[in-house]
Amino acid sequence: MKNRHTRSCLVAGFLLASGLSASQVRAQTPPAGPAVEAATTAILGSPKVIKTLEDIKADDDRALAEQKRITEIPAPPYKESVRAAYYLKRFQELGFKDASIDAEGNVIALRKGSGGGPKLVVSAHLDTVFPEGTDVTVKEKDGVILAPGIGDDSRGLAALLSLIQAMNANDVKTVGDVLFVGTVGEEELGNLRGVKALFRDHADIDGFISIDGLGITRIVNQATGSHRYEMIFRGPGGHSFQEFGLPSAIHAMGRAIAKISELQTPKEPKTTFTVGTVVGGTSVNAIAAEARMAVDMRSDSTEELLKLEARLLDLVKDAVREENARWNSDKMTVEIKLIGDRPAGIVAMDSPIVQATQRAVAVVTRAPRVTFAGSSTDSNWAMSRGIPAVTVGGGGEGGNWHSRNEWYRPVDAYFGPQNALLTILVLTGLDGVTKPALQVRAK
Repeated sequence: MKNRHTRSCLVAGFLLASGLSASQVRAQTPPAGPAVEAATTAILGSPKVIKTLEDIKADDDRALAEQKRITEIPAPPYKESVRAAYYLKRFQELGFKDASIDAEGNVIALRKGSGGGPKLVVSAHLDTVFPEGTDVTVKEKDGVILAPGIGDDSRGLAALLSLIQAMNANDVKTVGDVLFVGTVGEEELGNLRGVKALFRDHADIDGFISIDGLGITRIVNQATGSHRYEMIFRGPGGHSFQEFGLPSAIHAMGRAIAKISELQTPKEPKTTFTVGTVVGGTSVNAIAAEARMAVDMRSDSTEELLKLEARLLDLVKDAVREENARWNSDKMTVEIKLIGDRPAGIVAMDSPIVQATQRAVAVVTRAPRVTFAGSSTDSNWAMSRGIPAVTVGGGGEGGNWHSRNEWYRPVDAYFGPQNALLTILVLTGLDGVTKPALQVRAK
């Protein structure tokens, strides 16, 4: 009886610190399935779990210092190795003596469960969008932390380490295995190469969580698909006066851009396009022999993405034909190269991984309910293959993503790792307390 009273006090204390009563949590959030509800209740009845949640909050300042340290280690696209080496060192310091860097560059540490449960990946990405040579020095002004990549995804990487430290310090044991990963290739033209390699080499993954972004009440359960192309226009080139009358690669590209700009796409499912970069020509007084542009297309629907892609590629070819026809030539050509392919997908609202995350958010935050969204993250690869996956925030507030003016404020930043902890325990099972809500997939 005394133990039950102690557990009740611990749970009440944690919920009070979160600004919610147990009845408020139940009233404000649509109920999860019976298995997830029962597991969450049982897990919150464990003094060891409550202590772990409290330790994560107490670790907030140290986790922020870690976040700054990670930010100042450059990790340009395809050049994440220095940051990866540091992250491997931190995994090893946290007790993962067998942690390693795989052939693609991912940093991997396996936390074994008691056995018989699923294998859940919990990840954050190592890379940034910023090119080599970018000043990544962390600066602070009026309580705001400024640095390229300070939130995306240094916060996710730091939250992951804080979570592991608290779990180890309190000897929190799961039934299923947890594979902690720092991935490469999430940003820019990395094309999800890290997670693609991860799933290629680990066929026994049953669920996937990416800690990316900040907001805790926003859960990504839909993968926005994207196709990216480079178009290379080539012609004979020549002097602007003496060779006038030859087709121009820049003019052909301009025709293509004008046509693309007039495309109409549906608002639902959201479908977008943009010509992101252009380059070409050698001189102001030369007919351009070559010009290049990069195009990004995205949609929450694979069907709409493919429709858009077909229309856009046809327009590019039409532009080349028109440029040749204008000058009575056949010299203008275009090479079309696929440089990025992120598949779309969705995880159903009644999936245990969505319900577990939703329930965890309700426990650790004051938000009456969560929002669900589509985005392009590491989770795309799992979702497109029918593997339960979500992307969740690392905690805090920020903005100006992918810019040198990216900023961060550590407001309730500990919510991120707390949310991840509860979600992990529901999905993999708390040893001796609950069974895993996440199913082992048929291999």
